[in-house]
Amino acid sequence: MDIFANLALGLETAFTLTNLFYCLVGVFVGTAVGVLPGLGPIATIAMLLPATFGLPPTSALIMLAGIYYGAQYGGSTTAILVNLPGESSSVVTALDGYQMARQGHAGKALASAALASFFAGCVATVLLALFAPPLAELALKFGSAEYFSLMVLGLVAAVVLASGSLLNAIGMVLLGLLLGLIGTDVNSGAQRYTFDLPELADGINFVIVAMGMFGIGEIIRNLEHDEDRSLLMKKVTGLMPTRQDLRRIVAPVLRGTALGSVLGILPGGGAMLASFSAYSIEKKVSPNSAQFGKGAIEGVAAPEAANNAGAQTSFIPMLTLGIPSNPVMALMIGAMIIQGIQPGPAVMTDKPDLFWGLIVSMWFGNLFLVVLNLPMIGLWVKMIMVPYHRLYPAILMFCSIGVFSLNNNQFDVYLMALFGLFGYICAKLGAEPAPMLLGYIIGPMMEEHLRRALLLSHSDPTVFVTRPISATLLAMAALALVVVLLPALRRKREEAFHEED
Repeated sequence: MDIFANLALGLETAFTLTNLFYCLVGVFVGTAVGVLPGLGPIATIAMLLPATFGLPPTSALIMLAGIYYGAQYGGSTTAILVNLPGESSSVVTALDGYQMARQGHAGKALASAALASFFAGCVATVLLALFAPPLAELALKFGSAEYFSLMVLGLVAAVVLASGSLLNAIGMVLLGLLLGLIGTDVNSGAQRYTFDLPELADGINFVIVAMGMFGIGEIIRNLEHDEDRSLLMKKVTGLMPTRQDLRRIVAPVLRGTALGSVLGILPGGGAMLASFSAYSIEKKVSPNSAQFGKGAIEGVAAPEAANNAGAQTSFIPMLTLGIPSNPVMALMIGAMIIQGIQPGPAVMTDKPDLFWGLIVSMWFGNLFLVVLNLPMIGLWVKMIMVPYHRLYPAILMFCSIGVFSLNNNQFDVYLMALFGLFGYICAKLGAEPAPMLLGYIIGPMMEEHLRRALLLSHSDPTVFVTRPISATLLAMAALALVVVLLPALRRKREEAFHEED
């Protein structure tokens, strides 16, 4: 009965004019940034973090969550109409979606993507409501040793599942951990890595790092190739799939939803890995596998279901354990910290209205998205045609104003620009910035729990391997590293990410 009482509390919280408005704003902005190539949920949420200062915590998180799962919907529109994925998880959708559009079936492709996304999003929200509470209750029994080991596992998983070189991913995680050490040590009061700059005494604000790496860095990278976008059709018709089409997509949507729900929970997994995996499986098991790459409707429905399910179940480790499973969840944790909320299992007991309100708002968000995506195709088509060189000055302005508003300090703007340049260099070198952001978020928490565990055990380091849960988590982390280093599996991993690119 508790689950129904909690859902009633969530419904009471989410079903207010204020929260419904911010949910609608979030999914609308998310769809728009998904449609516009060159933007994305990471850069957008990073830009909007300063704007959440004046919002109630629940409204702020509902809006940011809407941007994330809304972008999964929007990304499919450009993938299908222009063969240009607006969001990385929509890369696979373009393979068959664009071919369907070339054959005059763009309406069917868009409708099947929207329906698959809606179903998967609703199922994933149910799973979030069912599995988050018991996981949070289990996490309440964790001590500092268990939390430290869990964070080690999270960082290892982020390394294992990051695209590109393993060495680059490890280096970026370590760099993120080092950046998290900058500032004044809480225990000793000593300043670390501040280079006698008073502006660094309190550390580097999370918003500065996120905006620089993902906002400014993306601007520089996208200016290198401002794509020429040519639409196959200005007006999309035939939005209703036939009964035969619906029969063909039922099984792929179910499989994609199941796979995405599982992969979304894994640190470093999420929507992108889910969509690629769902497409690979459908290509093997579908009776119409010969049509894949030539306009198979299953090749649109399965990855769209998977990426939306993965996007929503990725909230489970963030809400219950305070561990980000991907860069967007790291930004969500940053938003919680900005609002004065300590991420972790205590959120469910200390802020039940926020916890359940956010979950229930996802049902409303998925409903809004169906309403937004199909009738407003004409608007999204016009937005696709906006050249990127007209968008980036506004993005740059919002980033600068947002960062300056943190402390009314020009130094923060210069620091953001420096991180932007660094983000661009990382992209050119093939070093993904996401593991660095995860390391930066998790690093201070790891240090705190490491110190606390050693203090409670009288400086006995064996505490991490003598406590069963902690030892199990560390063993899983070690196993993940060993497995990915095996030559055969490493080749498969590289082939997967190469195929995704």
